Amino acid sequence: MNAPRHAESAHHDGPTGGRRETPDERSDRNWNDILQELRVSLTGTQLIGGFLLAVAFQPRFVELDDYQLGLYLVLVVLAGLATVVGLAPVTLHRALFRRQAKDRVVRTGDRLLIANLVVVALLLVGVTSLVFDLALGRTAGLVVLVLGAIVLFGLWFVLPRLHVAGLRGDGDGDGRSNDAGPSPAGDDAASDEEAATTNR
Repeated sequence: MNAPRHAESAHHDGPTGGRRETPDERSDRNWNDILQELRVSLTGTQLIGGFLLAVAFQPRFVELDDYQLGLYLVLVVLAGLATVVGLAPVTLHRALFRRQAKDRVVRTGDRLLIANLVVVALLLVGVTSLVFDLALGRTAGLVVLVLGAIVLFGLWFVLPRLHVAGLRGDGDGDGRSNDAGPSPAGDDAASDEEAATTNR
């Protein structure tokens, strides 16, 4: 009578507030999260890439100076790179399909997603700077480049780290261990420890 109740509790929140999942369940959940984030990232990359391709067929394209043309070509390369890096986790998953390597796919996919976000960040700032450069002049373009980099760095890198630090502080303050780590590797380690505790 106690065995089913014990097995059922392994899949609910324990007294520490953490998830009770098997390593496979944790990997599946992390992989689904990665795919959702990749969809958002790739959608934005496609929109920006389409904009850049359209610029090349505009009448004013021949009027670009050396700086503007160089920046434009760099942005085209970044758009292509963002697409390739964003699709890499999918091709990796296909290559390792049914090879019992889901944990490895999740870890590598996490790193590729972070790399993709960095490339997309550079792409966004560069495109905004190019538009202001063409519309208002070089000074406006450079100012927007600097301001955009500051805002983007703050929202994409500083803000998440502040939240992670706050979650860690909350865990230290009330004696609980929170699942706040951004890496699937940490999730899997916590899951293994929980599974070992459950099976004792």
